[in-house]
Amino acid sequence: MKKLKLKKLAAIDIGSNAIRLLIANTYIENKNLTYKKVSLIRLPIRLGNDVFTKGEISKNNVNNLIKSAEAFKSIMKIHNVSRYIAVATSAMREAQNAKQTIDKIYKKTKLKIQIISGDLEASYILHLFKNNLNIKNKNYLFIDVGGGSTEINLLSNGKIIASDSFKVGTVRLINNFDNNILNDLSDWINRKTMKIKNIIVIGTGGNANKILKILNKNPYEIIKLNYLLDLFKKVKNYTINERIIKLKLNTDRADVIVPALEIYTDALKCSNSSKFMVPRIGLADALILSLYKANVKGNNLD
Repeated sequence: MKKLKLKKLAAIDIGSNAIRLLIANTYIENKNLTYKKVSLIRLPIRLGNDVFTKGEISKNNVNNLIKSAEAFKSIMKIHNVSRYIAVATSAMREAQNAKQTIDKIYKKTKLKIQIISGDLEASYILHLFKNNLNIKNKNYLFIDVGGGSTEINLLSNGKIIASDSFKVGTVRLINNFDNNILNDLSDWINRKTMKIKNIIVIGTGGNANKILKILNKNPYEIIKLNYLLDLFKKVKNYTINERIIKLKLNTDRADVIVPALEIYTDALKCSNSSKFMVPRIGLADALILSLYKANVKGNNLD
């Protein structure tokens, strides 16, 4: 039997609500790329609280990022990771001290971080879906809800009809909750989906994964809109403490799950869809795929 050629790769996603390190073994099976998660570490460093209220990353969180980078680098070395990619999204894109922060992290740890645009973030995730899902002959609205932004792609019969990125995110909304912020996103979905029927809304992001767990559903299993609306109503009426105790949520998830549910349910209503699906994959998974296929260069560990 031919020996399996394994590549151990890593992706770091520096978001607005948390930062993540994903390490995975990648290989080709039946001519298809397959990867198995070896380690997934999430740290509750909420950059969005700094950036969306004060415009820059606080000294405390800069130090937290440096400590995290040092830890992540050590973990990658222990796992013998061959290449890695580290990206920062919405909060870092908008931080006035983003360049100084990234330069400081590199000076202290030699970890290379790149800031990616919302459009590139959306394209990474879409590429992953195309690899994992048979998208032909169906209509999908892909919506990735993060802490600072929401990336959205509309596909019909396997072709991209429209895509965009909006400054609508869960951390941003809890710091500056204004229903008008959601209007542009809702209007976009209304306009773009007006002539398309039988749309399945696919949700990604940490909150989508948590919704899947709360409803005791499997990845890619259809969730009806009424189930999602019932959950939204229930969670909204819970106090933070009740969400932590009854839904087993972490403290940094208990506050942002409500705006996330609002965005997802609004997307279904605006697209006249009754079907919601969560594949339980996200940006870090997409980065692993792109790293393997050499769509992105990646970095070697120093």
